[in-house]
Amino acid sequence: MPYNNSNTVTEIVLLGFPNLQIYKICFFLLLLLIYCVTICGNLLIILVVSYSRSLHSPMYFFLTQLSALDILLSTIIIPLILHVVLYDGSSVSFIGCLIQFYFFSASETMESLLLSVMSYDRYQAICHPLHYTLVMDLTFCIKSVLLCWVVTFAIVLTLSVSMSQLWFCGPNTIDHFFCDFDPLLELSCSDTFFIKLEDIILIIPFAISPFIIIVVSYVYIILTILKIPSVTGRQKTFSTCSSHLAVVSLFYGSLLSIYLFPNKQNVKKILSLLYTVVTPLLNPIIYSLSNRDIRKAFIKLKRKVSLFY
Repeated sequence: MPYNNSNTVTEIVLLGFPNLQIYKICFFLLLLLIYCVTICGNLLIILVVSYSRSLHSPMYFFLTQLSALDILLSTIIIPLILHVVLYDGSSVSFIGCLIQFYFFSASETMESLLLSVMSYDRYQAICHPLHYTLVMDLTFCIKSVLLCWVVTFAIVLTLSVSMSQLWFCGPNTIDHFFCDFDPLLELSCSDTFFIKLEDIILIIPFAISPFIIIVVSYVYIILTILKIPSVTGRQKTFSTCSSHLAVVSLFYGSLLSIYLFPNKQNVKKILSLLYTVVTPLLNPIIYSLSNRDIRKAFIKLKRKVSLFY
């Protein structure tokens, strides 16, 4: 099909949640509250870890990166949802839509890689405690995180550039609340076979492989924990990775559930809300509630701030 500038889409219309009606204001206020709590909760995690010297370890360093990702994801998605809900839909420039897709995809990919690195950290801490400080030193932690960030943004950029080369001739309406991969491709008049193939190829190293690493790590972790003779020892050891396991289950569970309902748009919207809005909210709550060290560090920080004022 020949390229025609006059028929090229320059604006994307997001329908959002057209059936909210009388619940619109309540939903808007709920989303606004979630956004504020998400930003404050994740910033608090970063602040507490940075302040407390007892938390200057690989596990908490990776946790600050996870919190930064949650802030990025929430800021990319929720403000647009608020606009969509308040005005019963929203229009976004095509370039703006691609930018949102880029940062959304990058944040999800980065979280997948980061969770696998965190599982490797727990594997070393539990299965090889004597070599832990040698393997998981500061240099390794910084290099691994930087590598994840650089590779993620570079690879996702190639996918976004490939998508920008497609011809979008109309319609320009997406029955969703943000610019996701499949809804965008549905608007294209070009042959999308190769970009779908590219997406599948990228899923293998950046989603499936990290998941396999996490599963294998926890198999070894569980086998090591079962060898501990005392029940108290097993419980104490497992508690060091319970928060991470909960976050992994939430992240991959919400993503995998999307593929179980491929043709049910309303269900997909709800599930999309789960991993774009709810997951960044729950991550700091899971770590703060189940981690005694973070609670202690928060109390110390609170006391110091109270004394200062």
